[in-house]
Amino acid sequence: MTTRLFVLALALAAAPLGAQDSAQVGVRQALDSAAAQAARVTAAEIQQAPHTEQGHAAVEDACPAHDPKDYITPHITDSNCIEYPGFPKFWEVHEYALPRWAPIHVGGVAIDLSPTKHVVMLLLAAVLCCVILIGAAISHKRHTHATGRPNGFAAGIEAMVLYIRQEVAIPNLGPHGEGYAPFILGLFFFILIANLLGLIPFGSTATGNISVTATLAIITFLVVETAGMRAQGVGYLNTIFYWNKDLPLWMRVPLFVVMSPIEVLSKFTKPFALTIRLFANMTAGHIVVLALIGLVFAFKSYVLGTAPLLMAVAIMMLELFVAFLQAFVFSLLASVFIGQIRESHH
Repeated sequence: MTTRLFVLALALAAAPLGAQDSAQVGVRQALDSAAAQAARVTAAEIQQAPHTEQGHAAVEDACPAHDPKDYITPHITDSNCIEYPGFPKFWEVHEYALPRWAPIHVGGVAIDLSPTKHVVMLLLAAVLCCVILIGAAISHKRHTHATGRPNGFAAGIEAMVLYIRQEVAIPNLGPHGEGYAPFILGLFFFILIANLLGLIPFGSTATGNISVTATLAIITFLVVETAGMRAQGVGYLNTIFYWNKDLPLWMRVPLFVVMSPIEVLSKFTKPFALTIRLFANMTAGHIVVLALIGLVFAFKSYVLGTAPLLMAVAIMMLELFVAFLQAFVFSLLASVFIGQIRESHH
């Protein structure tokens, strides 16, 4: 190739000026044609990229490289992948990419309804909740007919149900509030199972996602306000507009202007408190365990690493208690809010 270019250069130098101009024009046309062809090839490769390199990049972004030393972060972070154990080396972490769906466009907003790890955990919690409670009810009925009392696991579930219903729900829901007891029981068992799923290997704490806790709080807020409307009727407006009939008119009007926005704001502070309380408590414990396990690798010593390891185990035992406690507190506050808004009617 170099020899040909050298001969071409000699020919151009030896040729007359007109011939040189013709040759230069030919060379320029050849170069322009080659550049155009290269541009067309590049454009075609760019159009095919989303199906090749970009497609592989999307898969890699969906399931990023897993740090084998990180056992805590996957329990509280959401992703488009689910971790599962290997076989026969069950301690090895493998990842399965969940399907990605095209977003739904509502006006100018794109809504992604693709399933994530926390969505799967919520569905699993709902299924386990139904299986456990319905199975316990069937077992309770069978054993009651056979021996006159429930046995085994059904007896334990019955004790939990009776305690939440008789000691938490009904005393706080107020008179004739038994109809809301199933909602309180559903909240308790669903949150409890979702919390416990975050403590098992390869599980994830869906209640450590503020979107999940906010949704639970919004549902509770709707039930509370609906209970107030059903119990008070038109009198429900008194929970929004402050109008104290015991005061003279010259004091009633200024207080109406000042207190009405506070009454409205107080309605939204309750679900906000429910959201932050559950989210913070379920996230904090895992963060503490992550910090303690990080000290084990930071010390790089079997002797010094023993202390933070034992502390991490103690925190995990405490997390088991917190899983029950936070489900109890959420249910308790929900029953209290329902009882408060129904109280003025009775």
